[in-house]
Amino acid sequence: MSRKIAIPQVTRIEGHLAVHAETEPVGEGQGFRVTEAHCEGEMFRGFEKILEGRDPLDAQQIIQRVCGVCPISHGIASVRAQEMAYGIRPNRNGRLLQNLLFAANYLQSHVAHLYQLSALDFVDVKALLGYSGDNALLRKLRTWMEQSVARKDLFPGAPLLPRFEVPYIEDAGINLALVAHYAEALEVRRIADEMGAIVGARLPHSTALVPGGVTQVPTMERISSYLARLKRVEAFIEDVYIPDVITVAGLFPEYFDIGRGPGNMLCYGVFEMDDAGNRLFRPGVLINGRWEAFDQAKITEDAGTAWFDVASGLHPSRGDTIAAPSKKGAYSWLKAPRYAGQVMEVGPLARVLVNYHDPSNTWVKAEVDKVLGELKLPAEKLVSVLGRHLVRALEARWVARECYRWLEELEVDGPPAQDFKLVRNGSGYGLTEAPRGALGHWLEIENYKIKRYQCVVPTTWNCSPRDDKGVPGAVEAALAGTIVADPAQPIELARIVRSFDPCLACAVH
Repeated sequence: MSRKIAIPQVTRIEGHLAVHAETEPVGEGQGFRVTEAHCEGEMFRGFEKILEGRDPLDAQQIIQRVCGVCPISHGIASVRAQEMAYGIRPNRNGRLLQNLLFAANYLQSHVAHLYQLSALDFVDVKALLGYSGDNALLRKLRTWMEQSVARKDLFPGAPLLPRFEVPYIEDAGINLALVAHYAEALEVRRIADEMGAIVGARLPHSTALVPGGVTQVPTMERISSYLARLKRVEAFIEDVYIPDVITVAGLFPEYFDIGRGPGNMLCYGVFEMDDAGNRLFRPGVLINGRWEAFDQAKITEDAGTAWFDVASGLHPSRGDTIAAPSKKGAYSWLKAPRYAGQVMEVGPLARVLVNYHDPSNTWVKAEVDKVLGELKLPAEKLVSVLGRHLVRALEARWVARECYRWLEELEVDGPPAQDFKLVRNGSGYGLTEAPRGALGHWLEIENYKIKRYQCVVPTTWNCSPRDDKGVPGAVEAALAGTIVADPAQPIELARIVRSFDPCLACAVH
């Protein structure tokens, strides 16, 4: 007998996402297979409408408020769109300082994704109540847990309870170590935010980010302060983060075969390495396993199943944000972006695989092949739940490593930004890669004011509803075919969804 599975509120993500799945029985005692799934973005925000009529220089400040986890991504995309409209590029210091600000936000976001958002899908925190011993960490954890259980609410044990009652890691020592690392990750994230504040004036929403660079002059004191913190964050990545991902992978190897998705990958490119605009992660797409050069003109958005009264198939530069909450046949506040008509996955996995197959970017292939060799895994296993976690950890390593180069290349006390003049009329787009994936902002200026502003963000790609042809989005496709052992405790679906690191606060318009 078929069963319906509902996760009316997916926790430990940014924003409000519901997942509904139809299932069929696999066999007696063998669970239920998902036949189709729907991702539902459940709130409307309207940031693009808020920006209309504003001074373009307000854009990077207002649009960062889309999200407190990845605000710098939106700030960077916004200033890139303005730079195109003003006909400028960042000067050398501006480029390097924007990279350093962006990298700090990347590192804290990647650490947060494993420890604060995803690790508790695998760690048995409830078992900690029964562990013997008397140390400070156990006492603190017991207090959190006991208060949550007693009060039957989510505070102060919100990060730990409630949870699905399913098998988790059984080894007491591993559980305790991972929860200790959960606490340590909070400190590491704070340090990464301090790195960003050194060049961005403050975080999470930087006031120093401007078209052409930043407003913070790179003094020797700032460079030294950033460097000291970078060393601490890098040590955590190398000594804790990557080993923890490998530990979890060894205990749950089946998740290298779960949550594949559509298989098509999209990357806009990120972290400019020189004045010519070459990037650390280069733009490109993988469609049906073949690498292709990226063409932003091939991006469209369908809106047939989204609560918007707008035409489908439009390029984002022609898009609009007109809410239609009573629209028949709609089930999400997300539109359905497509590239050349194809469903695409975006994020760390897409960045890595696009660059792995890019014939001009050999260093990524060498790095990935080395790790795959150590784990005795073929590359195709990366398109999975654990593959997404693994490449995110590797990417954190690479981004931290590049920060040393960018610090060395700075001109101490040199100008931190390129001068520019406002334009009466103009347009531009800013394409970058948020920690969660491909992020694009499209801007039109008329009479010194914003006439049109449109965003297509990573989770709009990944958690999109069905397009006008009825083709499911990337996460919906990744959920289909999954076998759920107990429909009342669908941990399998939660693990898949969180591997994409959804940010619905960004994705809804």
